[in-house]
This record gives sequence, structure tokens and C-alpha cells, in this order.
Amino acid sequence: MSGLTALWVALGAAVGAPLRYTLDRAVQARCGSRFPWGTLTVNMVGSVVLGALTGAATALPVGVVPAALQAAVGTGFCGALTTYSTFSYESVALLEGRRPASAAANLVGSVVAGLLLAGLAWWAVHLALT
Repeated sequence: MSGLTALWVALGAAVGAPLRYTLDRAVQARCGSRFPWGTLTVNMVGSVVLGALTGAATALPVGVVPAALQAAVGTGFCGALTTYSTFSYESVALLEGRRPASAAANLVGSVVAGLLLAGLAWWAVHLALT
């Protein structure tokens, strides 16, 4: 990775990380439950954004979606916005809190919904651009 690409990734992450914290806290406060709705939300938003970006990058001729944009948004922003480690920790915490149904819903729901949303976003953008 070139130094300039690393800078684009860092800039995207500088936006994604505080947004993750803010959105996670806002959703969690609004829901007021022990289920990790905030983490689920940020991971689903990131799935949609990455799916849409990938849809555009694969639908358009090479170079139309600049590599810098892909690095900033795909790797930096989405990488900092989404959180696999918190998702894993919160799933284990639900199990430790004797909430196996909630843990299973978080695990299966997050993976299935994330893949579905990324795929739908990719498809919608790809279809719109081709």
C-alpha cells in the first residue's frame, strides 16, 4: 500500500470511527435494552455502504470509481464504522448473561442481514449504473 493510499484510509477512518461511536450510543440509548442494537445498526449501515461502493466499482469502467475513494470509503470509513470485535464481545456477553436466544439472534441475524443488505445494495447500484 502506498503512503498516499494509507492517508486515504486514515481519512476515511477518521470519519467512520466517531460516527460509529455516536450512532451506536444514540441507537442504544433510544432502544434501552441489553440487546446490542447500536452495534447491529452500524454494522448494517457499513454493509450497505460497502455493497453500494462495490456495486458502483464493478458496474462502471475501471478507474471511474477512483482507487482513493475505494480506499477512503471501503477500507477506511467502512472498516472504522463497522466492528467485528464489539459484535463478537457483545454476543459472548449475551451468552454469559444467560440470554442464549438473544446471542443466537445477534449472531445469525447480523451475519445474514449484513450479507443480504450488502448484496441488495450492490445489486441496486450495479443495476442502476448498467
